[in-house]
Amino acid sequence: MARRQWSIAAQLFALQAVVVTLLVLAGAAGAVWLARSDSRQAAQEEVLAVAQTVAGSPDVRAALATADPASILQPYAEATREATGTDFVVVMAPDRTRFSHPTRERIGEPFVGDIGPALAGRAFTTTNVGTLGESVRAVVPVYDEQRRIVGLVSVGITTRAINRKLLGQLPVLFGVAAPALALAATGSWLLSRRLRRQTHGLGPAQMTRMYEYYDAVLHSVREGLVVLTTDRRVALVNDEGRRLLGLDADTPVIDQPVAGIDLPPAAAELLGSGRDARDEPIVAGDRVLVANQRTTRFEGAVLGTVLTLRDQTELRTLASELDSVRALTEALQAQTHESANRLHTVLTLVELGRADEAVRLGTRDLALAQQLTDRVVGAVTEPALAALLLGKSAQAGERGVDLVIEPDCRLDDSPLPSGDLLTVVGNLVDNALEAVAGTPAPRRVRVFVGAVDDELVIRVADSGPGLAPERVADAFRRGWSTKSTGRGLGLALVGQVVRRHGGSAEVTRSDDGGSLFTVRLPGGGERS
Repeated sequence: MARRQWSIAAQLFALQAVVVTLLVLAGAAGAVWLARSDSRQAAQEEVLAVAQTVAGSPDVRAALATADPASILQPYAEATREATGTDFVVVMAPDRTRFSHPTRERIGEPFVGDIGPALAGRAFTTTNVGTLGESVRAVVPVYDEQRRIVGLVSVGITTRAINRKLLGQLPVLFGVAAPALALAATGSWLLSRRLRRQTHGLGPAQMTRMYEYYDAVLHSVREGLVVLTTDRRVALVNDEGRRLLGLDADTPVIDQPVAGIDLPPAAAELLGSGRDARDEPIVAGDRVLVANQRTTRFEGAVLGTVLTLRDQTELRTLASELDSVRALTEALQAQTHESANRLHTVLTLVELGRADEAVRLGTRDLALAQQLTDRVVGAVTEPALAALLLGKSAQAGERGVDLVIEPDCRLDDSPLPSGDLLTVVGNLVDNALEAVAGTPAPRRVRVFVGAVDDELVIRVADSGPGLAPERVADAFRRGWSTKSTGRGLGLALVGQVVRRHGGSAEVTRSDDGGSLFTVRLPGGGERS
């Protein structure tokens, strides 16, 4: 079985329990030591006071002057000992001979212990080992009326008695220490429980590994990631997210409100709303991003929202080109059926002997198609643009729209990359075809692509209902569309190309009564 790893909360609880226990034990030991010291100090003061009282008693001085001091002093000393709670009261001669002792057999024997300072006239306390064991004692001189030392008084309390008193105080001491220890343990347990909830019971190694993986994934993933808190503040944004949203690496965004960060309008609206989004295209600068946003929850609690971004700019360009190719293919399929019908008609006319009519019918449509092809190929040397215009012409024919390539259209060398050129022309033509759809005949779209005064000029005019002046400013904004089902990306992509190359775009009224979109781009080559 794998070794069980302790969580951070468990380790913290164990550490706190050990530290608190040691602190309480150290405090209790210190309190015991202080109590013991206080007990000894109190004992010293008590025996000194008793000894001085006995030494100053006239009865003691009078008894020392008699022939048999012990007969008087022994009862007096024992009464004093019992009254004061001391362990011995010994009255002695200056030569150490005892006149009183708790054990009568010791009377007359020499006193055991130091008496030097008292013989010198100074009362003192000391700790010595005597006949009753170790004791705290005081020795005080007894003076007669001529201030001569005629005896000594020693009063003592044994260490055993002091320790018994101290042990009597221990229940109170432990009665204070035990609740303190229980309170500290409860606080540590509550803190570890809270920490366990916050760390989800993970151990240090697991959290370290999680952070390393988390950091590696955030820096290596090729999708932009933005995490917001419930109050719409940025909790996290990875490197790709900064790049796609146009945020510098030095721009402080963490813990900043979304409203206070310079974001592309579409991204700011999506992040600020907090609504769920699935594969929603948004425009950010010169990029088309696919956004997915959802609310995140953990154990039923809302944590915030997560936004992921994928760069779809190149894919959108390829999709636009694919749409043109698909439209051209569909047009060719339709023309194949039409050509087959005309071929059968021609063959039937030949069989009927009407050869002249068959020749006129067979060459008329061929001449019109060849004329359009010659005009486009002769005016536009860019193969991709020529193919796009031919495809759009076929698509327009299928829709009953007359797509006119202006006679003065001429483009020998495009200053734009072919992808950008196709984006502008293709989307403007598609927008014009949509504008004239459903309008009364004749439906017409005019296209001009050429160099004018060192500028590449692209003009697309239609005979549709036109664009209201108050809507012109919204025309190149993402999401704006004249179609109820449209997503409004075509003109937004055109606007991106214009901004990227430092050009301009305007919308005016065309000669046919519809809209005229004019795009001007510098002829000096690509700009970034």
